[in-house]
Formats: sequence, structure tokens, C-alpha cells
Amino acid sequence: MSDRFVAVFGASASMPGDGHYEEGVRCGRLLTEAGFGVVTGGYSGLMAAVSEGASSVGGRVIGVTVPLDFPDRPGANEWVTEEIQTNSITERIHEMTQMSIASIALHGSLGTLTELAVAWNLAYVADLGAVPPKPVIAVGPRWGPMIDDLTTRVDTLPGLVTCVATVDEAVDAVIDAIA
Repeated sequence: MSDRFVAVFGASASMPGDGHYEEGVRCGRLLTEAGFGVVTGGYSGLMAAVSEGASSVGGRVIGVTVPLDFPDRPGANEWVTEEIQTNSITERIHEMTQMSIASIALHGSLGTLTELAVAWNLAYVADLGAVPPKPVIAVGPRWGPMIDDLTTRVDTLPGLVTCVATVDEAVDAVIDAIA
């Protein structure tokens, strides 16, 4: 089992058959086959898809959950091998980004954008210091224009988020960045 983890963020509303779910399964499988464990928010949707994909090839799957914020959710999805419970969304994102060597954002909404923005900010802060930034990869057509626009509007360093079209490219980008 790997001790190197990649945080994967994505929509909780995704379901099998919507295309995004299958992409999440593929992402989890490819990351595990490349020697990484995965860490997700632990619940349904793309979090479950990534967990399922990693689990299908014997991967280590950590789910970071927030029972106080999501009391209606029954706990971590069935593919999680280790659940870490946190007290807030902020603590959850911190836990996920701290334990990972890279972050990948799949299809998602405001929650995924928040996770992506935190990973991006941590890369920015690291780049200003003596620590190399952790790779941040955004998958799919929705992220590229937004990242480009925000890079300009908030006057941040370009290139801290790598935008790619597929999960295959995302996993390759992680491998290339940490090699």
C-alpha cells in the first residue's frame, strides 16, 4: 500500500452513468496503478467513484468526512479503507491537502471550486518560500477559462494550476511533477 496520497476533489451529486462518475473511477484506478493512495471527501458522487476505482485495484483509500456538517450522510462510502472525521469543511480541506503530495479537481461545483482554490493558494504560498509547490491539476473544460481569468484578475503567478482535458493527463501530470 502506498504512503503517497493524491487528494481528489469532485462533485458529490455525480452518479453512475453520467460520464463524470466513470471518469472518477478511472482516476482512482490510474492513481493506484501509478503507486498512489487516494484521499477524498469520503462521501458519494465523485468521491465514491474515485474510491471505487482505487479499491478495484487494491488501492489505499482515505475518506475525510465531516459528520457535523453532513448529519444526513451515513458515513464514508463503502470503498474507503480509512475514515478520518473532521469538525468542519475547512478542517477537512486542510487535512486532505496536508496529507497529499498533489491535488486533482474533477468536475464539480462550489465545494470543488473551494477545494481547488485552497490547493492553489497553498501552491502559491509554497512557491513564495523555499518549499516547492505541490502539483494542482484541474480536469475538464470548465476549469481552464476560470483559472486563466482568476490568475489575471487576482494577479497571481501563472502555471500553479495545470489544466488538462482528461484524468489520464491529470495522472500523467502528477507523475511528471513529482518525478
